[in-house]
Amino acid sequence: MDLLLLVLSFPLVAGLDFSYHHTAELEAFLRDVRRNHSSITYLYSIGKSVEGRHLWVLALGRFPTQHKIGIPEFKYVANMHGDEAVGREILLHLIEFLVTSYQHDPVITKLIDSTRIHIMPSMNPDGFEEASPSCYPLKGRYNKNGADLNRNFPDGFVSNHRMIQPETQAVMDWIKTETFVLSANLHGGSLVASYPFDNGNSVTITSDDISKTLDNDVFVHLAKTYSNSHATMHNGKVCGTADTVDYFPGGITNGYAWYQLEGGMQDYNYIWSQCFEITLELSCCKYPPKEELPSFWNDNKMALIEYIKQVHLGIKGRVLDKDGEPIADVIVEARGRRHVCPYKTTKDGEYYLLLLPGVYELNATAPGYNSVLQRMNVPDGTEDFAALVYDFVLSDVSAAPKIASCPTTPRYIENTSTALKSTINVLLLINTLYEFFFFFFLKYWENSFLFQCI
Repeated sequence: MDLLLLVLSFPLVAGLDFSYHHTAELEAFLRDVRRNHSSITYLYSIGKSVEGRHLWVLALGRFPTQHKIGIPEFKYVANMHGDEAVGREILLHLIEFLVTSYQHDPVITKLIDSTRIHIMPSMNPDGFEEASPSCYPLKGRYNKNGADLNRNFPDGFVSNHRMIQPETQAVMDWIKTETFVLSANLHGGSLVASYPFDNGNSVTITSDDISKTLDNDVFVHLAKTYSNSHATMHNGKVCGTADTVDYFPGGITNGYAWYQLEGGMQDYNYIWSQCFEITLELSCCKYPPKEELPSFWNDNKMALIEYIKQVHLGIKGRVLDKDGEPIADVIVEARGRRHVCPYKTTKDGEYYLLLLPGVYELNATAPGYNSVLQRMNVPDGTEDFAALVYDFVLSDVSAAPKIASCPTTPRYIENTSTALKSTINVLLLINTLYEFFFFFFLKYWENSFLFQCI
């Protein structure tokens, strides 16, 4: 941490100026970065906006063009509300900081070598082009079809039936092609780190009006990591007038507890894409004067780095068969953290579970294989940029030893009392029923949700 603080205190390398960069300038900057740092960057578009502007993403990593087994995928997305412009510019400066620090600073070098980082400066370029500097711009929040993109995703609790916009669909398709582990989306209008759920039901909403996930401890940690690393967010700074103040203890809030919304991107990421995402509100003023941008960058740069490091929390690994071949679609979960859409291994048999340091029981389950339950002591891997690695090996059910039929009463029953014989028989029956209903409810749970798990 001390080394990182020292590095982040160095003067900025001359290059990207502190101003608002419109589409042509943004594209030119990203292309220059790709050209000048081709060994660690890869520029790609995930689709186009309503007006045909590309939704650009810059990937950074030791293997920027493709996923490598064991290296987690991380993403930052900004400017989904086009008039909330601070996050857009901060991500451009983050890109410059990362590429110019690589091979010069050991912390940043190790971060890039151990992580594939995807950065989308603008999810709503049409809205940005329509907006103009103002704390509360009159135009630009919505996309060109007048849709609020942070209300446009399929919702996990109600059938919102909104017409999916091109920008939203592009992000949903993007999520399907990458196995993102951790993410954040950057907004403006307040100063707080907000975590799921944004919506809820009778199961998730607690007596204190918080809609909790089963990973609430991890989400609180993630939100606090950003807030505590930010220059002022952790103070719970007040935004607004005396009559409409926002004060957040510790600079964090549960999304539902702040205000309920349907179709939010962070809930979608958590429920359907196996990705933990929080929402970062970075400025009370949505589109402040460009002269204020240097202070916003300085306030956020350490928090942006510290948050990326959290992708190395918990445990990761693969699920293999007895021949060492990967098994896809294996449910790997920690006991007590059953997700609505169960987190499953990739085609390469990979899994990633974000967990705080502690002792957990992990279960690996797949049809046709014997389940494996493993107790593990999970350390904090963030400082070493390395989550705990554990590979499960599953045996085929058909290869399991067969229980021989017994024409006579087995010896362990023969020498017991009648009462104990009955008890053993009941336990054997219960075990058989448990295995049947476990797989039945597993399948029912997967198919009973409002939307199909991807």
